[in-house]
Amino acid sequence: MKFRPLHDRVVVRRIEAEEKTAGGIIIPDTAKEKPIQGEVIAAGAGVRNEQGVLVALDVKAGDTVLFGKWSGTEVKIDGQDLLIMKESDILGIVENASAAKQAA
Repeated sequence: MKFRPLHDRVVVRRIEAEEKTAGGIIIPDTAKEKPIQGEVIAAGAGVRNEQGVLVALDVKAGDTVLFGKWSGTEVKIDGQDLLIMKESDILGIVENASAAKQAA
């Protein structure tokens, strides 16, 4: 990808939810909600505080995060549907996401 977010912005790719429920019912596309979980693709350098010191972001590329349902701006970069949002729109980092991905 040839895109670098500025300041405290991050680029996130939504992680699609399962298409079946635990009971085996297939959910049609029209009934699905937008996922609120995603993977950070790129992150800006950070934001400057009142003293002019650069404060780095808490998230980094590869982190799995949760964000608000209506957070971010949807963009298409290199054919991928992505979100650009401020770090403050991110609710938290899913700590065991990489272990869960490897197990699956």
